[in-house]
Amino acid sequence: MPVSPPICDVGWRAPPFALPGTDNRTRTLDDIRGERGTLVMFICNHCPYVLAVLDRILRDARDLQALGIGVAAICANDAAAYPQDSFENMKTLAEDRAFPFPYLHDESQEVARAYGAACTPDFFGFDSSLGLQYRGRLDASGRQRAPEDTRRDLFEAMKQVAGTGRGPADQVPSMGCSIKWKAA
Repeated sequence: MPVSPPICDVGWRAPPFALPGTDNRTRTLDDIRGERGTLVMFICNHCPYVLAVLDRILRDARDLQALGIGVAAICANDAAAYPQDSFENMKTLAEDRAFPFPYLHDESQEVARAYGAACTPDFFGFDSSLGLQYRGRLDASGRQRAPEDTRRDLFEAMKQVAGTGRGPADQVPSMGCSIKWKAA
């Protein structure tokens, strides 16, 4: 069943983190922070919503990095229950698809909980001082890719954040598979 995150809590502060990356480097929020904003995405390897738009995620990340936006992706799914989301499989995907951003592993799920991540994909777009400005969708795609000429919601929102420090007033929530939480 698809899940959508809550509406953007404008100004909410990005929680710090230090997580291992698929490049064997530990990255902190300060490491990925961009001069004009920061995008933190929660994705995973197996989600059909992520897989349907992964090429668009990679395209938009590259385009946003060119605008001074720092970008990272985090996988927080329970890899014991979903082996496709294991750290080794994360490394393979990041290498095979030439991720232009750090792909980080939140094995404890503490970072996902701190962010209130709800689904994959879940996008958190912050301004240059790490205040939340966008928590919306990539574009109109769902489990199936939207047409090529579909408006690039995430890119346009973060471009606006880079230029003005503020996200759009109207935001459409992302939709995807729920985060696969570990049993309590």
